[in-house]
Amino acid sequence: MRIDRSGLHDTVLAGVVAAASVAQFVLYGPARLQAEGLPAEGVRAPDPLGALLVVLACAPVAVRRRWPLAALCAGLVPEALLDVAGYGTGVSALSGMVLLYSVASHRGLAVALGALLLAVTTYAVGAVAGPVMASGPNEHVVFAVVLVAVWGAGRSLRLRRAYLEELKDRAARLERAHAADTRAARAEERSRIARELHDVVAHHVSVMTVQAAAARRVLAADPDLAREALSAIEHTGRLAMTEMRNIVGVLRTDARAELGPQPGVRDLPSLVEQMREAGLPTSLRVEGEPVPLPAGVDLAAYRLVQEGLTNSLRHAGAGVKAVVTVRHDPGELDVEVRDDGNGGKSGDGRDGEVSLPSGHGLVGIRERVALYGGILSIGPLPGGGFEVRARFPLKDGL
Repeated sequence: MRIDRSGLHDTVLAGVVAAASVAQFVLYGPARLQAEGLPAEGVRAPDPLGALLVVLACAPVAVRRRWPLAALCAGLVPEALLDVAGYGTGVSALSGMVLLYSVASHRGLAVALGALLLAVTTYAVGAVAGPVMASGPNEHVVFAVVLVAVWGAGRSLRLRRAYLEELKDRAARLERAHAADTRAARAEERSRIARELHDVVAHHVSVMTVQAAAARRVLAADPDLAREALSAIEHTGRLAMTEMRNIVGVLRTDARAELGPQPGVRDLPSLVEQMREAGLPTSLRVEGEPVPLPAGVDLAAYRLVQEGLTNSLRHAGAGVKAVVTVRHDPGELDVEVRDDGNGGKSGDGRDGEVSLPSGHGLVGIRERVALYGGILSIGPLPGGGFEVRARFPLKDGL
């Protein structure tokens, strides 16, 4: 069974306020006021009716949080009757202040201002209509200042509560935004790893497939040549396993991945040599003065050459030659892979689009190039052959 603690606290507060007000009502009768030199003219002696009105004025404090404005109105009625009947002004002022504070701290500005105006009006009516005369205007000023101070304290609490709620809501929004950013970052990282894996697997498996086919054809006629092809397959497989282990290592949570540097333009000679060993005569041309490249552009250029040569190896046909050209122009890196074959390729070249038996690699290259603001063209050449070319813009100072 759940207990409403706020209601219980308000009920206890109502009892305390009622006890204090009744004690004030009983102790400060006309005789006590005269003994202390206070004006007692017109003050009515304490009686059961007055005590009942005091209790009725304090009872609404028990529901001050649930119905603050209604509680204030219900409390002001017996308080005004006490003043009009001559029991003395301010006999139950404590409950009125508590109720005014409650309205100011739990309701909007318009309702709070209305409650303040109602409390001041009730006090003014009691002071004018009641038989008890105040000792001077200072008493009314002091009471008005106290009312405004109590109202201001309630408004400050409400504003502080609203500020804290706004902070909590903002923190919740930031947390949700952070979670969304984290999910987006994870999805982007997964996509990047998938592209890297595809590039590595597609390239090395294609090379191994070509080398295995060559070894099978010459196995009976030239065992030494077949042995060299099998050694090349073993080397390519080990290289593929190393690269895949480095890429997948970033997904481990129980151990830190031992990662080497990502390949780049500096590694193109070894890539070209590997393609030659796989049976694709390939040459590398470097034009212009090499400059340090951003890591992302460096990796994207390497992957473009890797995918272009793999595509030529798989689809261009026998007796095909490939040429890799890297141009270092001012503010631009131009990377081109061109072959003179026609086998296995189809496409009209419109907008650089081409249809390949396994087009995911070139699609991934397109995403890489676009990520760094580059321009990619893929398609057949007018005089025969096929070309994959990308131009990467470079910022000043890179």
